[in-house]
Amino acid sequence: MKKTILQNWTGEWPEIRCTKPLPTGEGVIDEATFRTIEVDELFENVNHAETMVGQSILYRSLSRPADNLEQVKEKQEAVKEIQNNPELQSNLQGLVSHTADGEKNFYLLLYGQFLGAMGTAREENEIEGFGYVQFIRGTRFLQEFVAHAKALQTPESTYLKQVLQKIHGFSSSRSFELAVGPAYISEQGIQSKTERKGKFNPAVIFRPTLFKPLFMLSVFAIIWFFLNIFPSDMFSFSKESIPVASIFFIPLLLVYIPVVGGFDRDHAIIPLRDIFRQSEEVAEALDALGQLDELLAFTKYAEAFGSEMVLPELMTAPHHKLELQNAKNPILGKANPDYVGNDLSLDKDRLIFITGPNSGGKTAFCKTVTQIQLLTQIGCFVPADRAVLTVADRIFYQAPEISHLDDGEGRFGTELKRTKNIFLSCTAQSLVVLDELSEGTTFEEKMATSITVLEGFVKKGCSTLLITHNHQLVDHFINQKTGQARQVEFKGDAPTYRLIKGISRVSHAERIAKKIGFAKADIEKYLKRQ
Repeated sequence: MKKTILQNWTGEWPEIRCTKPLPTGEGVIDEATFRTIEVDELFENVNHAETMVGQSILYRSLSRPADNLEQVKEKQEAVKEIQNNPELQSNLQGLVSHTADGEKNFYLLLYGQFLGAMGTAREENEIEGFGYVQFIRGTRFLQEFVAHAKALQTPESTYLKQVLQKIHGFSSSRSFELAVGPAYISEQGIQSKTERKGKFNPAVIFRPTLFKPLFMLSVFAIIWFFLNIFPSDMFSFSKESIPVASIFFIPLLLVYIPVVGGFDRDHAIIPLRDIFRQSEEVAEALDALGQLDELLAFTKYAEAFGSEMVLPELMTAPHHKLELQNAKNPILGKANPDYVGNDLSLDKDRLIFITGPNSGGKTAFCKTVTQIQLLTQIGCFVPADRAVLTVADRIFYQAPEISHLDDGEGRFGTELKRTKNIFLSCTAQSLVVLDELSEGTTFEEKMATSITVLEGFVKKGCSTLLITHNHQLVDHFINQKTGQARQVEFKGDAPTYRLIKGISRVSHAERIAKKIGFAKADIEKYLKRQ
């Protein structure tokens, strides 16, 4: 079960990127894949959420996407309902926008650092005074959030109903009752109005203000009593009596403020915020707010992308399947009408070789496929004319890594370890992208090892894309009628960024060397200068 965002916020202040991918084999994507397919940058492009919790929920979805078909379908249905119901969309937007304005007040109440009565707040997580203002603003945020949510029309989609039910559940919880007030300070700790019913043990009613009428009346009653026993003219209203009265009242005030304020802070505000921080109902309600904001962010992302966006069609199959038409990269294609889309079909032939010179778009295409798969599994729109696919239980992307000095394996061993971990964790429902194989050894060993590894993935039955310059390796499998070959298209020396059938046997190494000024002629020129 996923932790709530409130449970993930364990530091001194909420952090949007607080969810990390699970270890290899335990989640849909692992840390290495997360980095390689640039999920952080993908988040920045999809992120149109207004609230901090909404952004955190979106980041959590990308870090730990769903692997359950029904969950993804339910989320898609909620997105469709919002898109097709302008009134609901407008009301949800109003709720999110209003709560975004007061959201930080609640986090300051939960995580703020008290500076004391004389302190001056200079950071967003600092509280000056005794915390009355922060308590009032923070609890007002909760009350207004619930009021806006209750005013929403009843949705039809299951996902939206479940999200709103979390908020309704919070509205009937002890935590919400304490936020509304009053709260009672007793020997048993903080109690709500309901908990006080039928009890006659002493309790102090907490009110978030230094002005305590009953307490002040009691103080003045005591003063009046003593004045009647020991008569004095210090309180007579004359110009001469003011200095005498000041001598009495100023010290009294200097004692009253820190005693009353310190008592409220230590015995009411801090215990109440601890209750809110540990409350499951508060955590679920905040998650619900974030989930609503996330759904709206999906629709805004689709509107801002600038070209065709669709909600993928989901299907079931005994193995991973995917069909994309005019698919564009979710990052590079945003607001770029000239971006070239590509088609891809993974069904019977689930081993695909992608060949071609550098800078032709091989890596960008493979990242497009994995990013679209990831966006599908968080319920988001994807940039394509059509997208039909299954839910992947694992998404892996292996890219060349520099070996660590202390691993003792070198590049070949480091990359082979990664390939082994992917192989052991993947199933027929997985999507695997491999950027070259068996680097750091002789050509003969590279061929033998790569053939063995790829045959293993074929037997596993997962969808496997291999980016390679090794056309001999591709020939081996195509001659055996295993897999399909695609190459990036070039016209002259310029890439078109289209993927076409065939195997590239052309190297543009000399072209690239000339472009950066390090071809044979350049080297000779540099040598002559010495």
